[in-house]
Amino acid sequence: MDLAYLRAHPEQLPTFLTHQRIRETPVSGGDICAASRLTLDDGHSIFAKTWPEHAGRAVPEGFFATEAAGLRWLREARAVAVPEVLVALPELLALEWVEPGEASPEAADRFGRELAELHRTGASAFGARWPGFIGALPADNTPDDGPWSDWFARARLLPYLRRSVDGGALTSADAILVEQVIDRIGEFGGDEPPARVHGDLWPGNLLWGGDDRVWLVDPAAHGGHRETDLAQLALFGGPPHQDRIMAAYQESWPLADGWRERVPLHQLHLLLVHTALFGAAYRDLVTRSARDALNGTCRATVER
Repeated sequence: MDLAYLRAHPEQLPTFLTHQRIRETPVSGGDICAASRLTLDDGHSIFAKTWPEHAGRAVPEGFFATEAAGLRWLREARAVAVPEVLVALPELLALEWVEPGEASPEAADRFGRELAELHRTGASAFGARWPGFIGALPADNTPDDGPWSDWFARARLLPYLRRSVDGGALTSADAILVEQVIDRIGEFGGDEPPARVHGDLWPGNLLWGGDDRVWLVDPAAHGGHRETDLAQLALFGGPPHQDRIMAAYQESWPLADGWRERVPLHQLHLLLVHTALFGAAYRDLVTRSARDALNGTCRATVER
């Protein structure tokens, strides 16, 4: 199988893998899926993701189709580097291979500008035309005209708060704290029309390429708030050259007043996803984010 044949017959990739007709090398691929580098007969490499056999349940319906739709939608903007989708089947996803490189200041500058352009491309509504996933969890992508704050509370905070409490990762007292943020979400300000966002933009979903560009991978793409992408990018220590990424972004498309105070609010979504997926190890980050968000609202109220 060469790349031309794969493009013409993507449905045959599982058969070739089953019969070991393609060289397969395991690679790092995140916390959810098993990932490998496939080397084709013509020397081309591709990146493949499959649902791991040890996951204990079948691959969720539409899981890989959702990621493929999001990658194609981000790529359509022609703003930032996004791998081409080569195969999207119920049991696997195969993408263009991106050769890793070093995280350079120049790539960071370029990425900041490109991310701003991606966001500026916009979306027709909050949510998306396809069902959503964030990690292995479903995400409500029902298109919504907003305002953003109402949509974010309903579709991006409450579902994962409930899952986190039901799973024992958060206590009832923790839930009351997060609910205070949700109840006051209209006070934070910063409402904007929907941007075209990656949706799961923690630093691990940036791929620093050998072409001196930053590539976006593993999206939960949808129409959302651009500040959410940027706030997620600052989590878990942030990416290399984060200050340069932000400076280039701000130069290209300045953020609205008060964006710094809203960072904990926007981070709360992905942190609640972590407690829902991985348990109480992320509890302190959720409660700290909620308290910081409330403190930021109090400061903004005093300043007004």
